Amino acid sequence: MKDISKAYTDKVLLDHVDFGIDTGARIGIIGINGTGKSTLLRLIAGKEEPGSGNIVMGNHVVIGYLPQNPDFSQDMTLYEYVVTENVRRIHPKDSASAKELEYELEGEAKKILNLLGFADIQEKISHLSGGQRKKAALCSVLLSRSDILLMDEPTNHLDNAMSEWLQQYLASYRGALVMVTHDRYFLDLVCNRIVEIDHGKLYTYDTNYEGYLELKSERVASAVSTQDKHANILRKELAWMQRGARARSTKQKAHIQRYEALRDEEKLQFDADVEISALSSRLGKKTIELSHVSKKYGERTLFDDFSFIFLRNDRVGILGPNGCGKTTLIKVMTGIIPPDNGTVTIGDTVKIGYYAQESECMDMQERVIDYVRDTAEYIQTDDGYVTASQMCEKFLFAGSMQYAEIGRLSGGERRRLYLLKVLMGAPNVLILDEPTNDLDIQTLCILEDYLDSFPGIVITVSHDRYFLDRVVRRMLTFDSRGGIHLYNGSYTEFFMEHEEGVDGSLSWDESSGRATAASPDLSPEKKNYSSAHKLKFSYKEQKEYETIEQDIENCEQKIAQTDTDMTGAATDFVRLGQLAEEKAQLEGQLEQLMDRYVYLEDLAEKIRSQE
Repeated sequence: MKDISKAYTDKVLLDHVDFGIDTGARIGIIGINGTGKSTLLRLIAGKEEPGSGNIVMGNHVVIGYLPQNPDFSQDMTLYEYVVTENVRRIHPKDSASAKELEYELEGEAKKILNLLGFADIQEKISHLSGGQRKKAALCSVLLSRSDILLMDEPTNHLDNAMSEWLQQYLASYRGALVMVTHDRYFLDLVCNRIVEIDHGKLYTYDTNYEGYLELKSERVASAVSTQDKHANILRKELAWMQRGARARSTKQKAHIQRYEALRDEEKLQFDADVEISALSSRLGKKTIELSHVSKKYGERTLFDDFSFIFLRNDRVGILGPNGCGKTTLIKVMTGIIPPDNGTVTIGDTVKIGYYAQESECMDMQERVIDYVRDTAEYIQTDDGYVTASQMCEKFLFAGSMQYAEIGRLSGGERRRLYLLKVLMGAPNVLILDEPTNDLDIQTLCILEDYLDSFPGIVITVSHDRYFLDRVVRRMLTFDSRGGIHLYNGSYTEFFMEHEEGVDGSLSWDESSGRATAASPDLSPEKKNYSSAHKLKFSYKEQKEYETIEQDIENCEQKIAQTDTDMTGAATDFVRLGQLAEEKAQLEGQLEQLMDRYVYLEDLAEKIRSQE
C-alpha cells in the first residue's frame, strides 16, 4: 500500500500512509476506536477503495478476511458455509482435487466447530446467535488456505480456553497474519510487529506488545523533547519578528523563512486520555446475597443450590465456557430474571450499574450529548460537580462530536458511550459483562485504573485474561454439572495451579455438550477447589489481616509525629511545606488501610458465621 488516504466526510482516517505485509508477518493493529483499524483491514481485503494511493498485491496471493460482524446467507448450513464455499473458491471447477479437498476440509471443520461448541454441522446459519455466527466465520477463515489472514477482533465471543487454543493455532500458522484485537496477552504472544494508527498516521514497531510499550514511550519522549526545542526556537523567532524585521537582506529573508517553517510545523498530537473520576454512592454493610439459587432451561441445569455473599470492595471474576450460564447468573443476581429456586437479597443502599454484553438499544438519530443527559445533567465527583458535556470530553467525545448522531459512531465508540452512561449513574456495585469486547486498549487501561480506586463492588464476566489478572482478586468458576466454586486469586494463578490447562488444550465434554479446556474439570473432589458455599482467607489476606491493625496504629503515630514537627517548624516555611506534604501522603495511606481493614473484617465476620 503506497501513499494511501481514506476519509469519511470530514474525518480523515488514513493520511498518505504506506503499509506492507511480508511473508511470515504477524501484525497487530492497534489504536483508539474510530481511528480506522477496521477500515485498514477492509482496504487490504479489497472490500473498500482508498481515496487516493495504490495497492499492489503479489500474483496468486489469497486473502482470508474475518470481519467484525460477518454477513452471510441465512439459508446456508454450517457445512455449506465452512466447507462448500471454501472448496468452490479454491477449486471453482468440479474436479477430483475439489472432492479430495472437500473431504479434507470436512474433517478439519468438524474438529474446529466441535471445539467452538457446535454439535451439528448441518445446522442452519439462521438459527445461530450473533456470537455463534462470528465463531462460524472464524472457522471458515481458518480453513480458507489463505496466504494472508485478516482478522478483526477474532477473540470476541470466545471463552478463555478458546482464546488460548486460537493463540496456539495461529502461532503455527504458515501464512501472514494481520489482526485487530484488544487482547493484550494475545498481541504479546502471537504478534512480532505492532502497527499503531494515530491521527491518520501509521507507526510501526517490529516487536510484540510488551516491546511496543517500551518503544512507544521512547518515541513519544523523543518527539516531545524535539517539539519543546522547536517551541523555544519559535519563541525567539517570534520575538525577532515582533521587533519589526524588514525583509531587505538575504539574511533577513532566511530568518523570516525559518520562522514561517517553524510556525507552520505540524505539532505533535496525542490521543486524549479517557479520564474517569470515581463516581459512586455510599454502599452499606448489606450488599448482594444469593441463597441456594438454581436455574434450569428445559432439562439443562446452569447452576444448582448456589449461595454467595458479595463483600464490600469485592473484585470477583466469573469464569467458564460459553453457554455455561455466566450471563444468566448475572441477570439472576440483578433481579432481571428470577431464579427457579432460592432467593436473592439486595441491600437497601445497593445501586447497580450493569454494563451488558450487548449495548442497550440506541436511537441512531439521537445526539451523543442527549444520550448522556438522559442519565444525568450533572454528576458529583471528588473534584465537585461535572456536567454531562465535560464527561463526554473525558470520554473522547469532544466539540462537534457531542452533537453528532449516534449512528455516525463506530461500533467501539458506541460501546465507549454506553460505558460512560453506565458509570454516570454513580453505581456502587458495578457489573461488567464482557467489558473488553469492542473497547480499544487505551480505554481498557483507563477503565482498569478506574476500577483500582472504585469504592464499591466489581463483578465481571470476561474472556480477556489480561483484564481478569489486572482487576479481580477472586473468581467464581463453573463446572459442567451446575456447580459454581470459589477460587481466591487471579486468572493466571488459577491456571498455574492446574498446569495441564495452561497450554490451551481442549477436550469435548459430553455432559455439557461443549468444548472445555483440559484443565477445568471443575469437580471439587478432584481439584480441591474451595466451594463457593464456604468463604475463606487467601494466604496473603490471612497475613494481611494479622498485621493490619498494627499497620494502622503505626500510620496514626507517624501522623501524630508529623503534627508535632509542624508545630516546631511554624516559622520555617520550606520545612512546613515538606511536612504538610508528608502528612497528606500519610493520611492517604491511612485511608487506604482503613478501607482494607473494613473489607478484611467483613470477610472475617462472614467466615466466623459459617463455623
